[in-house]
Amino acid sequence: MLSEKSIKKKFILQLILASVVLIAIFSVVLYSYIKISILDDITNSLKNEANSILKEDKLKSPFSKKPTSISVSNAISHVSDKVEVVIRVDKEPKESFEEYEKDGKKFLSIYTPYDKSRSSFLIVTKDITGTYSLFSKILNSIILVNLIGGIIILAYAFFLSETLLYPVKNINRKLARMNENFLEHIDADELPTEFVSLGESINKLIDRIQNFVKYQKELFIGAAHELKTPLAVMKTKNEVTLIKQRDSQKYIETIKTNNKAIDGMNSMISSILEIGRQEGAQFEAPIELNVIEFLEEKNKDYNLLSANKNISIKMDLEPERYCILTQPTLLTHILQNFMQNAIKFSPKGSTILIKSRLNGDDFKLEIYDEGEGLDETKDLFAPFKRYSDKSGAGLGLFLARGAADAIGAKLSLKNRTDGISGAIAIIELNAKNFCPTDEEPSKKSIFGR
Repeated sequence: MLSEKSIKKKFILQLILASVVLIAIFSVVLYSYIKISILDDITNSLKNEANSILKEDKLKSPFSKKPTSISVSNAISHVSDKVEVVIRVDKEPKESFEEYEKDGKKFLSIYTPYDKSRSSFLIVTKDITGTYSLFSKILNSIILVNLIGGIIILAYAFFLSETLLYPVKNINRKLARMNENFLEHIDADELPTEFVSLGESINKLIDRIQNFVKYQKELFIGAAHELKTPLAVMKTKNEVTLIKQRDSQKYIETIKTNNKAIDGMNSMISSILEIGRQEGAQFEAPIELNVIEFLEEKNKDYNLLSANKNISIKMDLEPERYCILTQPTLLTHILQNFMQNAIKFSPKGSTILIKSRLNGDDFKLEIYDEGEGLDETKDLFAPFKRYSDKSGAGLGLFLARGAADAIGAKLSLKNRTDGISGAIAIIELNAKNFCPTDEEPSKKSIFGR
């Protein structure tokens, strides 16, 4: 039994309804055409016979006021049952037809003016009972054919619905069997053209899930390792300190060392909590946002951070306006991380350049620093990976990658090739998130809230 929400049920009902209406209209038109065609043939035959009788003047004998009847053989007719001349003062002196029923039989008569001055008509009558019997058989045959056709259409509707819904069912079965340990891509090449985009979207979602699961595992393993190591060092130092009596300065040094390790662990725990807050921000409703205006506003905050190291920030932004639908909190996470790294790794007195351009329909943002550069062979976005002597938990770029995945952006890092030492942080915003209007952003979510 198909449910009320079943696509298959709705498709079958609509196909059957459309087919029934089409067959009914076709049947009515066909039956009417057959009936009219046969009756036209009969009326034409009666006309021809009446004209033949008048031309051969078979009935021209001394006229009597009484109606005259002659046999079929005398009327040289092969289609009529009766030929006679009658006076009908109630009829107009023009050719006409009359259909009537008598003794359970149907007749069709043609009235042809015989002598207009005396209101006499030549009547040729045809028994059409057999013709109506034929009409009845034709109608019954059409109804029978329609019933058989209805059964065939019903079977075809089920077959067609199964054929059309097979790709969806196939995708549904694959998704139902999936779990985080066994994720397979859907072969989009085997799907019908109409379902290719759906298959590609699901594959992108699977990639995101795989990356999320991978990084989450690395995060938990890394967090356990990063917290276990300082705890083990603290415990060992405490045990060594307690082996024998020492002066107060040794105890103070041990406590300071432990406090420093605790501060490091607190910093790491704060970074891990930041991941949780970021995941919550992914459920923030997207809004229309002018990226250029957003960058100019954020630059005020970045100038405050860079002022402590006497680092200047220059902006080269094009186009003048670019509006997207996005979650501003997540975009802020990405920009803040890249800018903090640029400030951290750039020497005093250097310059950071924020540059934006359109790359086709996509928006490309680049942040240039003047640091020592980076090792492009390393996975810089992996959690707890630190490739410099700078302090930090090694989770900043990991958080940035997670935020980028959530808003559909692409992140990359590479070394500068313009003759200046340093790195380039790149953010690419997909044109699919471009605002559908050229008006100023309304700062409302796309859901109208």
